[in-house]
This record gives sequence, structure tokens and C-alpha cells, in this order.
Amino acid sequence: MLLIPAIDLKDGKCVRLRQGDMDDATVFSDDPIEVAERWADMGAKRLHLVDLNGAIAGKPRNETVIREILNAMGGDVPVQIGGGIRDLDTIERYLDAGITYVIIGTAAVKNPGFLQDACTAFPGQIIVGLDAKDGHVATDGWSKLTKHSVTDLAKKFEDYGCEAIIYTDIGRDGMLTGVNIEATVALARHVRIPVIASGGITDMRDVDALCAVQEDGVEGAILGRSIYEGTLDFQAAVLRADELCP
Repeated sequence: MLLIPAIDLKDGKCVRLRQGDMDDATVFSDDPIEVAERWADMGAKRLHLVDLNGAIAGKPRNETVIREILNAMGGDVPVQIGGGIRDLDTIERYLDAGITYVIIGTAAVKNPGFLQDACTAFPGQIIVGLDAKDGHVATDGWSKLTKHSVTDLAKKFEDYGCEAIIYTDIGRDGMLTGVNIEATVALARHVRIPVIASGGITDMRDVDALCAVQEDGVEGAILGRSIYEGTLDFQAAVLRADELCP
């Protein structure tokens, strides 16, 4: 079970949002590089970066900080990035800078042809982010709810060749109300590629619950507010996950 610390970037700072609301941001650090180093020192096997400004603008806005984090990691910890990725040039630039996986969210839903081209051009390095509420996918930094079902889109994107799917329950994200195991497992059972859970993960009980469904295709989880506010000890969670589901 891969436990992935999230570093959400807004105006160059490490923040956390509640339910994706840019106006409801808590600043946890003015130094995202130090935050990345801390999680790496505690055993993180991958980092999850989100350019929040980029998600709204439709193009990268925190690229300088992202490159500084990559330099600090020195290639020892794989890094995945999402937010504002709308063209192949941006993907290529990120990969050349040292990013391991690029996450495509809004653009995958609005322009499936772009996703297909990306999977073809960069095999094994494209992850799709599906953010949903009540089973329907949201786009544009979660500001717009579509009529697309998560399952239908996931199966289509799997056929394109994407590496994995990050499934986020918008209603739980940043709320510390527990991960939506049922919806995550339901999605994982419909696709052959790994699913990464996101949203609502609160404490060790969620880690235990996720480990229990690893064989259903839930490969990992993204941890946010819980590890910043201390409801989940990240280092202890990594040890627990390695013990329960190596």
C-alpha cells in the first residue's frame, strides 16, 4: 500500500483546501521544499504535488517551486504532479525536469483525445485524476459537475493506456471524515489498472481499511490534512502499511 503525502501549492506555499474551495485554504508552510524533505525523511515512497493556481488558470503557476522540490529530492523519491496540465508540451517539460508521473484531470474529461495522445507519447507516465461527487465527475478545480459517471470514464481511459487512476471524493476531501472505501473499491473492481484513493483519510483506521482492500485493486492513498494536522502519524502509517500489505 503506497501512502503518498500531498503537497498542495498555492502562491508558492503549502496549503490544504476544504472540498477544493480556493477561498478556504489553510497555509501549513511557507517552505514547500522543507515539507517535501520532511515527508521523504519519514519514509515517503512518492510525493503528490498539486498546482492549485494552475488548476484554475489552466496552465502551470507554481513551476519554480516544483522544480526546487524536484532538485531537493534528487531523483530518490518519485514525484507526481497535477494541476493545469492541458498540453503535451507541459507534460514533456515536467518529465524533462524530473517528474515521474503527470496527472491529467480536467483536460482528460473535456478533451479525451489529448489524454489518448499523452498516453501514447508518454507510456507508463500518465495518471488520470477523477474527482467526483455522488458518482459524477467534476472539472475545473472541482467548480463544475458533469454528467459523466466515474466508472464509465475510468474504463474508457484505461483503454487509452493510462497508468493509474486517482479517485477523489470531493465531499470528503479535506474534511477528515474518513475515506470512501465503498466507492473506491467499486471503481477498482471495474478496471484492471491500479486505483489510488484520495479524500477524507483521517487516521490509522483508514490505513487499515485501505490495506484490507488492496487486493481489489486499490494500490495506494493520498494523504493530506490528516498528516498536516496530526490526526494521522505519517511515519507510523507507513510502517503499518508495510506490515499489513507489503
